[in-house]
Amino acid sequence: MKTIAQPIVTRCVLLLLSSLALTSQACADAVTDFYKGRTITLIVGYGPGGGYDLFARLMARHLGRHIPGNPTVVVQNMPGAGSLRATNFLYTVAPRDGATIGSFARDMPLLAILKTNAAAVFDPRKFTWLGSSSDFSRDAYLLMVRKDAPATSIEDARQPGGPAIVVGGTAEGTSGNDIPLVLRDALGINIKLVTGYPDNGAIFLAVDRGEVNGRAADLSTMRSLKPEWLLPNGGMRALVQFARATRHPEFADVPTARELVRDENARALIEVSELSYRMSRPFAAPPGVPAERAAALRQAFDAVHKDRQYLEDAAKLRLEVSPIGGQEVLQEVDRIAAAPPTILDHLKRLIIGGRGGG
Repeated sequence: MKTIAQPIVTRCVLLLLSSLALTSQACADAVTDFYKGRTITLIVGYGPGGGYDLFARLMARHLGRHIPGNPTVVVQNMPGAGSLRATNFLYTVAPRDGATIGSFARDMPLLAILKTNAAAVFDPRKFTWLGSSSDFSRDAYLLMVRKDAPATSIEDARQPGGPAIVVGGTAEGTSGNDIPLVLRDALGINIKLVTGYPDNGAIFLAVDRGEVNGRAADLSTMRSLKPEWLLPNGGMRALVQFARATRHPEFADVPTARELVRDENARALIEVSELSYRMSRPFAAPPGVPAERAAALRQAFDAVHKDRQYLEDAAKLRLEVSPIGGQEVLQEVDRIAAAPPTILDHLKRLIIGGRGGG
């Protein structure tokens, strides 16, 4: 019986493996057929010239050759409400066939979880996450002020009743708005937030013109867009660095927010607010993309970040590349949602209380 059964079992196994191989090849062929000759639209939630736009255009330049069928990838800027407009569009309107992807503010998942804005109509867990081009491990978020600001040291900025540093921001749900509010509450920094600037470039210009005293910005973004701000005689000074467990090597004399907290509640608020930075340059497709196309997009996203040509182009733009995959982004979203309710409630009250530039 054994001598008869073994060949039968072997044939069954071979038939099964052959069937799986044919199915896999059929799926691959279907993905290639779909993307061949097609154009993928990459929606960016900001106007041209900012950090998110730079990362998106760099991705568009290289992504297509790693997707079966080698589609063309074009960038479509869709600014509005700190990228909320683009995030909502990607979730509710964009085709779910794998031919539309997007990049939006790192804080959009937090905005939806806190429910501070009724206009946020998306569930961040349901996006088809591709990943993030940066986990912020080599970056820093800096509160930068002009050297003629009312306070030019962190000690002066924290003096009770001292003059306020006026900083510019775009819209609720973006780091440039929400983090100054957190710094004001958790560290006692005298900050007045002026909102409504249309994009990153407008805020940089407002600082240069002296309309506001400063702003909060990524180190990597300043390297690319405002390198003169980082010069010793550049007219700007960093007061505090955020989203860092330790001081960035290039700012060894600037304290981290964690160093300046006054109690454990403030520390918890800072740490929860920093979670979004692990997905600093997120990319996603709408919910419900066919599984085989979603897998192809994720594999292509991962491959781009190992592409020597992409990395060389990123270095020329002075962009910090430290990628994480789609599953890791989803884990970070879950970590935010699982934060202590008291801390999330506190953060929600801060954001709501900060409306109107207070």
